[in-house]
Parts: sequence; structure tokens; C-alpha cells
Amino acid sequence: MVRDGYFYALPLLAAALLVGWLTSPVWAILPVLLAAFFLWFFRDPERAIPQETGAIVSPADGKVTDVSLISVDGIERRRISIFLNVFNVHVNRSPISGTISNIRYQKGKFVNAMAANSADENEQNIVTVDGEGQTIVFKQIAGLLARRIVFNHKVGDTLTRGQRVGLIKFGSRTDVVLDPAANVSVKVGDTVKGGASVLAHFNAAGQLSVAAKTDAQLQGVR
Repeated sequence: MVRDGYFYALPLLAAALLVGWLTSPVWAILPVLLAAFFLWFFRDPERAIPQETGAIVSPADGKVTDVSLISVDGIERRRISIFLNVFNVHVNRSPISGTISNIRYQKGKFVNAMAANSADENEQNIVTVDGEGQTIVFKQIAGLLARRIVFNHKVGDTLTRGQRVGLIKFGSRTDVVLDPAANVSVKVGDTVKGGASVLAHFNAAGQLSVAAKTDAQLQGVR
């Protein structure tokens, strides 16, 4: 359980007790149901993290909505997008093991995360991780209901594959941007689980590394 669940649920339970005592127990049903929803929404289940060399795992639970080639400052990259609805686990995890080389927070809109323009225009946190002979960019993107993005690490921190790194509250999207030569394991419409589902594989020798690309190039991810 993410502790935010208690922050939302406990005041509602207190309100339910007060309302039920002052009026009728019937009026306490709504705040009790809301408290139960928040406790459920902020659940944080354990996951079995794949250990095979070169695996890139999903940063979030949800549905794959896009697997496409994009241009990043004139360099071809592959983007895998995952949409999280309000019923998904919203804890985010690192796609690979490595060191955080860049974090950029971008203010923006809160349009529907299913919309194509949300990847560029919505409020988002863009994280670059170097490791395992690769450079991966993953983005926490706010959605129509999401109003807060949480990321619990800083530049220079070392992450392990599948490690919890933060969350996005109440519906959102995550993107993973990687080398186009990676072997993608998912397709549009697939349901994935954060930290447990493999999105793609790099070769064991790290020949597909893009670590030599500059931070300036990676910061321009669109």
C-alpha cells in the first residue's frame, strides 16, 4: 500500500464516523465507500521481476496504446505507450537497471492521455536511465484526471530493473523511448503489468547501446 492511500482514506473514515453519529449511519456509506476506493487505488502489489539479460520491463500497469517509430532531434527512436485507467495499479517502476542521467519536469496540459498530442503537450516527468549497455527514456505523463506526478529519485541515483520509482495519481500514461533495433515483445491492445511484463529485449552484448547520445538529444524527446 502506498502511504498516500492512508492520507486520503483516514479523513474520509473520520468524516463517516462523524456524519453517522450526527445524522444517520446511512449517510456514512458514501465516505466509507470513497475511503475503500482510495485504499484499493493506492495498492502496491509485489511483482516477480524478469531476470533475463537485456529485458526492458513495463514502467506501469495498463494497456499498450502505441508502438511506433518517432524522431528525436532527427534520430529515429521507438516509442511504446501505456495507458493507465483509474482501475490500474498506479505505482511506476524502472524499465531497466542503471543510473539516472537526466530528469526533466515539463509543465503542460491535462488532456486525455489517450490523445495523440498528450505525449507532447501534457504535464510530464521525463527520466533518462543509462545501464545494461543501453539508454532508456521513460515518461510519466499526466492525464485528464491526473493532477500529480510523483518521482522519488534524483540524477545520479542507481536503479534496479523493476524498482519502484514513483506514481501518477488517477489515470495517466507512460511512454518508453528506446533504440528502434530492440526486439519489441508487445503490440497495441496488450495488457501489461509494471515491473513484470517485458516490453522489449536488447541483445546481451549491448551492441544496441545509444549511451553515446548526448543529454541534449535525449531531453528533446517528443
